[in-house]
Amino acid sequence: MTVPEPAGRLLPVHDTHLYVVERGPEDGLPLLVLHGGPGLDHTTFGGYLDALADTYRLVLIDGRAQGRSDRDSDPRSWTLSQHASDVSAVAAAIGVERYAVLGHSYGAFVALQHAVDAPGAAVATVVSSGVPSTSWLSAVEEGLAVFQPEDLREQVRASWEREASVERDEDVLPLFVDQLPWHFADPRDPRIASLAAGLTHLRGSAAVLRATSLEGGGLSIEVADRLAEVAQPVLVLAGRHDRTCVPAASEAMAQALPHGELHVFQDAGHLAYVEVTEEYVGVVRAFLDRVTAP
Repeated sequence: MTVPEPAGRLLPVHDTHLYVVERGPEDGLPLLVLHGGPGLDHTTFGGYLDALADTYRLVLIDGRAQGRSDRDSDPRSWTLSQHASDVSAVAAAIGVERYAVLGHSYGAFVALQHAVDAPGAAVATVVSSGVPSTSWLSAVEEGLAVFQPEDLREQVRASWEREASVERDEDVLPLFVDQLPWHFADPRDPRIASLAAGLTHLRGSAAVLRATSLEGGGLSIEVADRLAEVAQPVLVLAGRHDRTCVPAASEAMAQALPHGELHVFQDAGHLAYVEVTEEYVGVVRAFLDRVTAP
């Protein structure tokens, strides 16, 4: 199946322009969707969330200096706090005051940072496969040491090592594809191939991937002691078999949030929206329908 080139637009956001793709009714409640990475773009969501567009106005955003967004921003602005500020700026640029946010993986970090920096700015937030502190990521190396099968363990390890030196944007996608077995509950899940095949139009950002990491470069998530400040309802989503953002982190997050709710996908890893798409969309829809109803 041929995957069409994304059709979106550039929006002025602070000191740069961010690329957005919109799906769904113009008068629907906007759901600002934040991709993982860093260094990836909105195409990682493929069409997995499109069922929500029958009611909600999906606004899929390429983060600053990533995807089809302008690459002119100062690298010193590639911080978690700036990414979070960009979320509110996108809402202003599309002319809405009332909106919800869904962030997955690194996008979950951005969504969570936005929730604590601008409590109540979004009417609802969905934190999908995230953590409230980088301390929760300390188990990744231990997990990789026992990850099976061994050939895929070495494939994942080698791809992580190459991130620090990747030079070409076109080399970002192969790194991500090599890491996919780690992110699925079943490392040999046949849907890995279909996901990879659908990423034809992904535009990686080697500069962002090379210059930043989850443990530094201004991208560390450290909001565990600020979760009580979040005013809006927050749905926390986790995969029972997530090896990166372990479900215990989501459980702690949901308990600390004043209006937090938790859903754990029992048959998924880090990419629940791919592994259990129908359940994922159903849970998100039910939450948004309930907490954003007029």
